[in-house]
Amino acid sequence: MKPYQQENISASTLYVVPSPIGNLEDITLRALSVLRNVDLIAAEDTRHTGFLLQHFAIKSRLFSLRDYNEQEKLGALLKRLGYGESIALVSDAGTPLINDPGYHLVRRCREAGIVVVPLPGACAAITALSAAGLPSNRFCYEGFLPVKRKARLDCLESLEKESRTLIFYESTHRLLVTLEDMITIFGRLRHIVLARELTKIWESIYGAPLGELLPWIQKDKMRRRGEIVLIVEGYSMPADFMSPKALHTLSLLLFEFPIKKAAALTAKIHGIKKNALYRYALEHQRKHNLVSKFTL
Repeated sequence: MKPYQQENISASTLYVVPSPIGNLEDITLRALSVLRNVDLIAAEDTRHTGFLLQHFAIKSRLFSLRDYNEQEKLGALLKRLGYGESIALVSDAGTPLINDPGYHLVRRCREAGIVVVPLPGACAAITALSAAGLPSNRFCYEGFLPVKRKARLDCLESLEKESRTLIFYESTHRLLVTLEDMITIFGRLRHIVLARELTKIWESIYGAPLGELLPWIQKDKMRRRGEIVLIVEGYSMPADFMSPKALHTLSLLLFEFPIKKAAALTAKIHGIKKNALYRYALEHQRKHNLVSKFTL
């Protein structure tokens, strides 16, 4: 396909069309072409999408498809696709299905052999990640955390040792309690980036350790207003971390060698720092009132 040529709309095809997350100029030429030429647009909010269509002078028909009615509307949309109509799926902002309706429709289309064509475009999670300054070669998207605190803490605890960069969405009124819970599970030193109102007039991106970010937000209510993405640094093993296997090796060698020699051999076997092992052995000996048969 040549760049920027008009989209050739196919019959009986579902197009997944991202829409701007703020700045209307972020919509792609291909997305505009699809929206102009499909038979029907299935929209999360017809009023919101109507404003977008009006801005670009697009007069395609709209069909409401929200979280609460997606299951009951599936039959009508699948019937239209079966009759040869083309449909564009859009959400209020960003890429459909990413914390937005559309999953059930896309799944049923795939099961029924109906062609699904995805278009690239805006996504708040990826936009925030690209500017966060945190590792982006490996990341996991977690969406919104549970509303209830117990479930939220359980979810965060399951991610405590996740080494990939973590991406969350959060609402204005839950941001502070979420950050407090993150401090409880991740600790005050874990780095986090708050991306707010991306591509809009009041866009701001600020990063700091969790223990510093929370008071920074508390100083100004405006810092927690709007649509929020949280990018959290993944877990990294402390430099002096000693695995259970390494500690078991150390304990065995301490029966045969002085602490310094046992620590050096264990370090060589497991590829960790001998000084940390030496300090651990000394502390372990003190706590348990052990006396070595060797001279330190």
